[in-house]
Amino acid sequence: MKNEWKKLPEAFLDRLEQIVPKDAVKRILHAYTVQRKTTIRVNTLKTTTEELLTIFKEHHIIYKPSDISPIAFIIQNEKRDLLDLDAYTKGLFYIQSLSSQLPALALDPKPNEKILDIAAAPGSKTTQIAAIMNNTGEIVANDNSRIRGYKLEANLKTQGVTNTKIGISAGQTLWQIYPEYFDRALVDAPCSMEGTFTTTNPKTYEHWSVKENKELVQRQKWLLRSAISATKPGGIIVYSTCTLEPSENEQVIEWILKKEKGHIELAKPMSHIYPSETMEGFFVATLKKTSSTIPSVLL
Repeated sequence: MKNEWKKLPEAFLDRLEQIVPKDAVKRILHAYTVQRKTTIRVNTLKTTTEELLTIFKEHHIIYKPSDISPIAFIIQNEKRDLLDLDAYTKGLFYIQSLSSQLPALALDPKPNEKILDIAAAPGSKTTQIAAIMNNTGEIVANDNSRIRGYKLEANLKTQGVTNTKIGISAGQTLWQIYPEYFDRALVDAPCSMEGTFTTTNPKTYEHWSVKENKELVQRQKWLLRSAISATKPGGIIVYSTCTLEPSENEQVIEWILKKEKGHIELAKPMSHIYPSETMEGFFVATLKKTSSTIPSVLL
């Protein structure tokens, strides 16, 4: 339908033209009106790509490879066709957007490392990290909601994750429990979710407001600072959101670089993924901790 994007909040549409490149506005608006294909990640803790694709062929599931990973695929069938498979119930694959898979790839966890996922529920990225590590090492998957923690626990069990401990606590104070303990930390921060808007589902954007954006920024900053203090010197911290808003993205990174000047640095250029017919909007920044951020008396 022509101009379907006009269903989105007017204040957001006005803001969009200010925060993204002019030549990208039309593509983004179009992407908001398109029903994206379902995408999946092979759960290598329980199966192989070859075995899963054989199952897909047996059940007439049509798939295409993705550009982001050899174990990520774009499904051409309806989502319900996947949900009906025993392979889904048994956790042989995980339904996850392609963009959502990027932060864990940027984190690049290694076998036997200690990893923090500071805002983990429902567990998409935690299970992905565990698979990359082949269930070695230690992951602490934290969330501040016990209800979301139950969903996280269920997903970990279904996906066969055994190297992860769930924490239910305020992320901004987690560093006090784990001062400079982790080799790597992921901060997939709560955000205004502008990258996931779709006009086919008003629930994806009905919550949006300028006021909420400002409130989220404070949470994002303190979650990131806590994750940095929980990471060892020499460690890697990945900050990600599924929003387009600079105050939740670049400006948070600029703030922490200034706040922890001399202790952290950008390890890679910041990445923007704008909404498209296959990708949700995402932001990913990779930081390296170069020296301690905690006074020695507290260690």
